[in-house]
Amino acid sequence: MTTTLDIPAPLRSDEAAARLYHQRSARLRAMSSAEAATELAEISTAVRRDILTTIQSAGLGHVGGDLSVTDLLVTAMWGTLRMHPTDPSHPQRDRFVLSKGHCAAALYSTLASCGFFPRARLSEFMAPLSPLNGHPARLKVPGVETNTGPLGHGFPVATGIALGAKLRHETWRTITVLGDGEMQEGSNWEAAMTAAHYRLSNLTAVVDRNRLQQGARTEDTTSLDPLDAKWASFGWEVRVIDGHDHQAIREAFAPSTTGRPVAVIANTLKGKGVSFMEDRVEWHHKVPTDDQVRLALEELS
Repeated sequence: MTTTLDIPAPLRSDEAAARLYHQRSARLRAMSSAEAATELAEISTAVRRDILTTIQSAGLGHVGGDLSVTDLLVTAMWGTLRMHPTDPSHPQRDRFVLSKGHCAAALYSTLASCGFFPRARLSEFMAPLSPLNGHPARLKVPGVETNTGPLGHGFPVATGIALGAKLRHETWRTITVLGDGEMQEGSNWEAAMTAAHYRLSNLTAVVDRNRLQQGARTEDTTSLDPLDAKWASFGWEVRVIDGHDHQAIREAFAPSTTGRPVAVIANTLKGKGVSFMEDRVEWHHKVPTDDQVRLALEELS
């Protein structure tokens, strides 16, 4: 006996949510970083709640890293970059690449908050044949610039995107977010060297420095410190911040002041916002129970 699976409808923009995003995002980008911080924090809390319910419905995910990276994604998409949810291929859009692609639930929840597709579709995360795969797919999810998942691939692609903009004399920017464990991949350092060589001042690489990777602490696996000095030695303008301080994040996402690419080392907590998940290595890919989700949502209320 064979079973036929229904193919979910393609993802399309939520036009009402997209209109609200355009209005609110334009206002936030016009504000100072201090003025925008409170609203960005509110959006981040809502996105964290969606991450938890998305992973709960799927029974799969990487909740710890999703929660550590949320403030960075929200500040990039809502408070910094020019995004076009109803026209994801707009030629003058800014580009965002999530190099740590296993944190797809955070990316999808943030994209949905912007109106790239309806929030209700988050319930399809990792379902059979769903476009919302465990790793982002460019041809399936609007707002995704390149397929990511194998660590060490997204940042090199983002470097190529930024180089393409320079060659074409375009003004749009590229921001990419990497995991700190991902920095153990040699391809990332080749990309860093290349970006510095071509002086890609339109490129910002953000390291989600939560100091935990699958199964262990980064420094016990392959030591990364002094990470800021390593980026600087590769020719980057380096900014070290609290990765959960929305004012600091927005300021760090400002354009280069030196004509060099910008590296932001964002010190974060894995599982940020949920007390029993924070800085706990097991929450790299552990799935919370229904009771744990209820408690987490109460903390994020």
